[in-house]
Amino acid sequence: MPIDIRMPKLSPTMTEGRLANWTVAEGDEVSAGDVIAEVETDKATMEVEALEDGIIHKIIIPGGNDVKVGVAIGVMAEEGEEIPADYEPTNEVAKEAPAEESIGEAPAMTEIKQEKVAMPTQAKVEMPKQVKAVGAAIKNKVPSQGGKKASPLARKLADELGIDLDYVTGSGPYGRITKSDVEAAAVLGGGSGSSVFKRDVNEAKQIPLTGMRRAIASRLTESKQMTPHFYLSMDVKMDDLLKVRKQLNENADGKFKLTVNDFIVRASALALNDYPAANASWNVDEIIEYGSVDISVAVAIDGGLITPIVFDSENKNIFDTSADVKSLVKQAKEGTLKPEQFQGGGFSISNLGMFGVKNFQAIVNPPQAAILAVGGTEQKVTVENGEFKAASVMNLTLSVDHRVIDGALGAELLGRIKHYLETPTLLVV
Repeated sequence: MPIDIRMPKLSPTMTEGRLANWTVAEGDEVSAGDVIAEVETDKATMEVEALEDGIIHKIIIPGGNDVKVGVAIGVMAEEGEEIPADYEPTNEVAKEAPAEESIGEAPAMTEIKQEKVAMPTQAKVEMPKQVKAVGAAIKNKVPSQGGKKASPLARKLADELGIDLDYVTGSGPYGRITKSDVEAAAVLGGGSGSSVFKRDVNEAKQIPLTGMRRAIASRLTESKQMTPHFYLSMDVKMDDLLKVRKQLNENADGKFKLTVNDFIVRASALALNDYPAANASWNVDEIIEYGSVDISVAVAIDGGLITPIVFDSENKNIFDTSADVKSLVKQAKEGTLKPEQFQGGGFSISNLGMFGVKNFQAIVNPPQAAILAVGGTEQKVTVENGEFKAASVMNLTLSVDHRVIDGALGAELLGRIKHYLETPTLLVV
């Protein structure tokens, strides 16, 4: 009997994926375990394998389309089997959507061109009586309802001033836009609220969202809205650590090259091991305290962000930590990470110091309870024993889920990370 090939669920958060491309064609013979397609999930690009031996009878959905989990994307036939020409998978979603709508070509980036418009000056218009009413409408930015009623004089003036009538509320009979309404919009539209002026652009592009970008938007919006964040910040003197790192790298004979981020991962692992109550997550009606320290390291990749995990990091020395991080970053850039390498983790580190960022506040990645934001190192004047001295200083900011970690515990955790970084010999033993 026919074998339906369906969009698999490749991660716990996946509800749909982008069918990047097929690696087989109709009529190809495949064996169980052969790669037949590539799918972009909310985390990475992954391979889809054939579950049984057979022949690719039909490709229903071509590459480049977003497909919900469970929807049939193709059909396989057993060797020698004849499948009726009118066979369709038992898939209600596929039947409800016409072929040209559900499986058409992937939407291309569309260019939108508009003529440049001259921006008016406030000196050319006077503030009419309807300012307050129109101002409220502009602030709420009422969307177009299929065309606004306006007097010919109002339309002419709107064209001259570059006013978008979609965002102007008329004060005339039945909401008709008058010349005075347009004049008021010209004055108010140049303020700090939403502008009513037409966009002064030559080109604009509509870029379809990838599964990864959708997932990032959804998860971080949910986190920012639902997780009670608070933030702790400390400066760390990095001079001793930089010296130790330099000495180790100079005597490595090319066997390794330690980065500052390697030391930060190691320091965080030791600190979390010292404060197990902070190595935890919120789980609706309970707090889950982890038995090992698994640290997610944020890695920027094309189209988004992924957080591969250094597992059991409390038991790894600085050299093993460095090797793990380098390997994970390489796999992330190549798109070869397996789900088990980036799903989970109990604590995250996001380092933007290499981009010249001095400090920032990261968003907690649920269900984790904390993320460490790492800024760049800069020279600052410090006071030591009553004397002014130059020092290399790095800023750390800990974002915390207050449901799991209280202020005192968060401060102790961040202080312990600082202690380890300022005492680098503890990180290499």
